[in-house]
Amino acid sequence: MNIIEAYQHEGEGYNPYIIREGWQVAQLNYVKEQDILNMHKMDKHHHTDEVFILLKGTAILIAAKEENDDFQFECVRMQPAITYNIPVNQWHNIAMGKDAQLIIVEKENTHKGDYEYKLLNNEQKDVLDAQISKYIKNHGQGK
Repeated sequence: MNIIEAYQHEGEGYNPYIIREGWQVAQLNYVKEQDILNMHKMDKHHHTDEVFILLKGTAILIAAKEENDDFQFECVRMQPAITYNIPVNQWHNIAMGKDAQLIIVEKENTHKGDYEYKLLNNEQKDVLDAQISKYIKNHGQGK
């Protein structure tokens, strides 16, 4: 019998490896554009919530409310085996240490077009960097 399927993503970045009708599972491993000290954009999805589960490493989940072309950031240092949800149409991103690996669950084929990006200006980057730096100072950064 071959009933049980097993999946794992070893490389860098995002890899959706189970895509079924209505949902998909992906793995996100550290990639330079998500570096904990290099956050430069926020994104959102118009048709899906997005669920994140930290497998290992250091990751800070960032959510943001946009008001008058500015972002109000909310950050949380992710803990392994905790399920985090970002609701549909909510700006978000993940700052990752080099050791970070996450599972993502979302609507099928989200990676093919259900996303909108917004670049952060220098002031927004500084505000976000300061918030992230607090987590690094208090808890250390992944290798």
